[in-house]
Amino acid sequence: MHYLVTGGAGFIGSHLVESLLAAGNKVTIFDDFNDYYDPTIKRNNIASFKDKIEIIEADIRDAVSVDRSFAKGNFDTVVHLAARAGVRPSIADPKLYLTTNIDGTFNLLDACRYHNVKNFILASSSSVYGVNKKVPFAEQDLIERTISPYAATKLSCEQICSNYANLFGIRCTCLRFFTVYGPRQRPDLAISKFTRKILLGEPIDRYGDGSSARDYTYIDDIVSGILAAINYDKEEFSIFNLGGSATTTLNELISLLEDAIGKTAIINQLPDQPGDVPRTYADVSKSGELLSYFPQTPIAEGLRKYVQWFRTKHPELT
Repeated sequence: MHYLVTGGAGFIGSHLVESLLAAGNKVTIFDDFNDYYDPTIKRNNIASFKDKIEIIEADIRDAVSVDRSFAKGNFDTVVHLAARAGVRPSIADPKLYLTTNIDGTFNLLDACRYHNVKNFILASSSSVYGVNKKVPFAEQDLIERTISPYAATKLSCEQICSNYANLFGIRCTCLRFFTVYGPRQRPDLAISKFTRKILLGEPIDRYGDGSSARDYTYIDDIVSGILAAINYDKEEFSIFNLGGSATTTLNELISLLEDAIGKTAIINQLPDQPGDVPRTYADVSKSGELLSYFPQTPIAEGLRKYVQWFRTKHPELT
């Protein structure tokens, strides 16, 4: 099988590509190596297997580059992980998020349509649930209040997938990721920032009273869910939650990181941030039933693994 993985040099993408290669598949990655964070990090993510893959360095907003890649690629499945990510940056620059996430997804789906690619996996997000008062969040919940441009773009992408599945027979599976963490995590995310600052003895920013809660999901569990979704063929269009099926408050996260690192955090207290939802919590019963998805890594274990990896990558901080 030949897979196109957009965003394949990123955190989730590089782990997925490793698994696909280990199973004997052919993989092409499509990544623009933009400077949202240091592109060197992304190149290092794929350094160990870059000679085993084809790398297309281009922007998903460029419809011509996308079409040419499909014309040459003869892909069997597209796993679309590339996106502008993050709630707060999307509030600062919503147009960038709209053009990248929505237009880019449209370009890929249209290329699937014209080049006969019949399997499309979309990385969506738990942020689409917004201020949903019902917990845990289930795929059939009514979604009425996304509260960031990022969330709105992800919900829009799901709807475009629904259109293409219905109109053109492309099997589209949308995966709502819940706060993914683990080795190679982006440096702008909380666990990464907290780990670095605690090791350096610098203050970490705590927004609000620490009661906000997230369903943290270890990278190995996410990859297992993606692989299962690739093979799911019972519906033309489907949505699945991929989460850890547990919640951890910000205060609990800090405490668990302190335990894993062996140092006490210095707290810089700040007010709540606009666009942040109070909690996320995945109902993964549908994913369990149809994908045999059962998250295996509790947050304390995952954080220990992450801190161990971080220390090997940054011995100067330990």
